[in-house]
Amino acid sequence: MRIFCASIATETNTFSPLRTDFSDFQESFYAPPGQHPVTPTLCSAVFTEGRLRAAKEGWDLIEGTATWAEPGGLVNRETYEQLRDEVLGQLRAAMPVDGVILGLHGAMVAQDYLDCEGDLLAHVRELVGPDVVIGTSFDPHSHLTALRVDNSDIIVAFKEFPHTDFVETGRAVVDLVLRTLRGEIKPTKAVFDCHMIEVLPTSREPMRSFIDRAKDMEGTGDILSVSFIHGFMAGDVPDLGAKVIVTTNNNPAEAKQIARNLGVELFGFRGATRPTFLKPEDALDQALASDAKPIVLTDVWDNPGGGVPGDSTILLRAVMERGLTDYAVGTLWDPMAVRTCFSAGEGAVLPLRFGGKTGARAGSPIDAEVRVKKLERNAWQYFGESIVPLGDCAVIELPGGGEVILNTNRSQSFDPSLFSNMGIDPASKKYLFIKSTNHFYDAFAKIAGEIIYIDVHGPYPSDPKTNGYRHVKRPLWPIVEDPFAASKAS
Repeated sequence: MRIFCASIATETNTFSPLRTDFSDFQESFYAPPGQHPVTPTLCSAVFTEGRLRAAKEGWDLIEGTATWAEPGGLVNRETYEQLRDEVLGQLRAAMPVDGVILGLHGAMVAQDYLDCEGDLLAHVRELVGPDVVIGTSFDPHSHLTALRVDNSDIIVAFKEFPHTDFVETGRAVVDLVLRTLRGEIKPTKAVFDCHMIEVLPTSREPMRSFIDRAKDMEGTGDILSVSFIHGFMAGDVPDLGAKVIVTTNNNPAEAKQIARNLGVELFGFRGATRPTFLKPEDALDQALASDAKPIVLTDVWDNPGGGVPGDSTILLRAVMERGLTDYAVGTLWDPMAVRTCFSAGEGAVLPLRFGGKTGARAGSPIDAEVRVKKLERNAWQYFGESIVPLGDCAVIELPGGGEVILNTNRSQSFDPSLFSNMGIDPASKKYLFIKSTNHFYDAFAKIAGEIIYIDVHGPYPSDPKTNGYRHVKRPLWPIVEDPFAASKAS
């Protein structure tokens, strides 16, 4: 048995002032054939899981390229086509193959390509023909299109948000592909469109019990897989929004019924799933009144994991104006300021302008006399089993004692190692300010005395009613109060 494996992944914020090219993939993660590390990345667990099964069972895994770019703006056309054609060329050289397994994200958009993953899968199917089994993993913050469903036999998305189950998802894709190839199952899929876009963290109710119930369904009767696509609010594409995809063993009627039942239930959660997002002043009031330590305060919208730069100064400026001390900020993206700090050296005191460089809605730069407390080349943080590069980083100490980590590789805040790797003991601080919507939760909840979510209006398109989508033609809640009635009317 011969199975080809590859991974091309990023998440595209079509509203972002940034643009994404090949250097962004190289900066974040780029592994040519045979060079994937032992540990998986968010979208490439199919590699490590495929290696385990191939070694155990004696079949051939042919590895193609695995690459990931930190979420950002539109991918330029040349970069997408280069990566697509690179993988297709590797697949062509590997043929004949019995199966193809792809680790994708599902929210990549490039110039002239609104559905990069669908385009890639269509090219793969055209190349290998109708009888080769194609399986793929997706991030739930993606866009499920007919082109993807039609050209894949197996589709499994992470269930958890934060995505703590990306390894289990890779394992499930590999297993279902192998079972299909061995004639043990005949996958049949059904999709239900929930006609909504919402933030759906699984670390809290009602999503927690809902996801646990869906997990329990898998493996019972003919049910092979249940996946939920949350959608990605910052992606202006026709298939934006939440969907349910159910795969059964040769039972299309059951797949359709279960997908519909779960989709209707998920639609019923609209408006009740996200945590309370406080305005900055209210959040700081709550933090100052609390005896907890450390208090983790997350700027949910200036989140590089959503494709924005991550250099907003709005919240930090409010913190400084309040006169807070004993806090650490991780991180603020500013390669220019980092370069200046490295030039000055550890211990140097200098006037520094930092943050607020990439857009009019991220606040103005901060000017302060700072002390360079620590410098680190090629810094990193954990995300589960993955290593996330932060590039060269500098810790600066502000007047009053606050500390800010400046980084050169954009990344959201995943794990307290973000601070400890830079010489800051996160548990010793009264306040930890981070930038993440919910991926931080699993790791930071282990040390946090309290967690506060902050709604800082800035560069991220956080309100579907006012985002001004151009490509979304289907009725979606909350843009339309009753999208199912609107669909019937049209």
